Amino acid sequence: MLKLTLMDVKIVARNRKARFNYHILETFEAGLALKGSEIKSIRAGQVSLQEAYVRTNGKEAWLVGAHVAPYEQAGLFNHDPNRERKLLLHQREIHKLWDEVRIKGMTIIPIKMYLKEGRAKVEIGLAKGKRQYDKRESIKKRDLAREDSRRSKGR
Repeated sequence: MLKLTLMDVKIVARNRKARFNYHILETFEAGLALKGSEIKSIRAGQVSLQEAYVRTNGKEAWLVGAHVAPYEQAGLFNHDPNRERKLLLHQREIHKLWDEVRIKGMTIIPIKMYLKEGRAKVEIGLAKGKRQYDKRESIKKRDLAREDSRRSKGR
């Protein structure tokens, strides 16, 4: 069994609003089918997951709306920055995601993108959207935690 340490994983991009706008119920790790210039851009950290989501049809899953900046040295062989990228998941995981989205009205969002053993991976989450009052509750908890930490530093 291969054990990974934190040193083996390099986080390239995070979707910071994911946990604020959604209740994340379950997470999955998915590989990405990429072109050569895309992996070079990802290794350079030129990725944005802000507007991204995952679309599935029950057989395949696709990462839609993720922006991977063009790689400067690729020249003529560069990629389209906003193209849909195929996610590499087990068939049973795709079926589970498809059922949850189709039946229960949930959504699938990318949480973070990272490099693991030299390969690009995406952590995706099965999520349910938060209501406005849930967001206010999150803000209130964050503010209270911030005040408590300030008080403990002041002593």
